[in-house]
Amino acid sequence: QVQLVESGGGLVQPGGSLRLSCAASGFTFSNTDMRWYRQAPGKERELVATITSTGRRTNYADSVKGRFTISRDNAKNTVYLQMNSLKPEDTAVYYCYAFLIGYWGQGTQVTVSS
Repeated sequence: QVQLVESGGGLVQPGGSLRLSCAASGFTFSNTDMRWYRQAPGKERELVATITSTGRRTNYADSVKGRFTISRDNAKNTVYLQMNSLKPEDTAVYYCYAFLIGYWGQGTQVTVSS
């Protein structure tokens, strides 16, 4: 019954911001490192950001460092991806992933275009 339910995707202009959410259930979220991936058309799936179970440590792909912030609220069983200064090359389907648990969200489309 593991579920990862994403929301927050959509169409945004270059330079704009979006906040993605992934609501988790069916496992002990507070013990689980979480990740965000993305996949653009014709490209390999790319690891965007990671966060440890406590939220104390985060890591980012070089392509998003300084623009994206991963965070979590363990009381709400939710992981977030705040995306600022968006670029057209950020256009992709974004997925959350529960590390070691091995479950993926359904994906949410982010399109950055004028």
